[in-house]
Amino acid sequence: MRRAITTDANGLEVLGMGFYWDDVEAGYRFRTLGRTITEADITLFIGTVGMVEEMFTNLDYIGSQSIIGSRPAPGSLVFCMAEGLLMQSTMQRTGMAFMEADIKVHKPTNAGDTIHVECEVVEARATSKADRGLVRTANRVVNQRGETVLTYSPLRMVKTRPSDATLAGDQR
Repeated sequence: MRRAITTDANGLEVLGMGFYWDDVEAGYRFRTLGRTITEADITLFIGTVGMVEEMFTNLDYIGSQSIIGSRPAPGSLVFCMAEGLLMQSTMQRTGMAFMEADIKVHKPTNAGDTIHVECEVVEARATSKADRGLVRTANRVVNQRGETVLTYSPLRMVKTRPSDATLAGDQR
């Protein structure tokens, strides 16, 4: 992997910039920071998207009827939080489009669980347009016990690293 540093007009490194597709290659691996999923996260998510199934909204039902035994987070919430962890560290100003993904939930994630994402680049290639490429990763969402709770393989459109002359003119 050749990860170039982005600098501003004063030569200062710009932290938080995402990856350009041509900065990574197949086999490059990384992980995100962790995040604990809270009761509030679950409540806000199910209220926002209208996922008001008793499995997520009725603590008496969860305690007496659920095989999980504690308040689960919807798999779609776990996926969205994994994407949020990745956005913070890999796609700021470089991500262009989320194209597709196969998603599989392996285990329940409950309120109080802490997740992080482990990624491996499996494809990084140019498109027919010089300013963009495609990057596919194999992503594992892992909880605090080291268990894989969700896997997915997104294909994303990502910007090409601009030339030094282009970077000097774009210091937003």
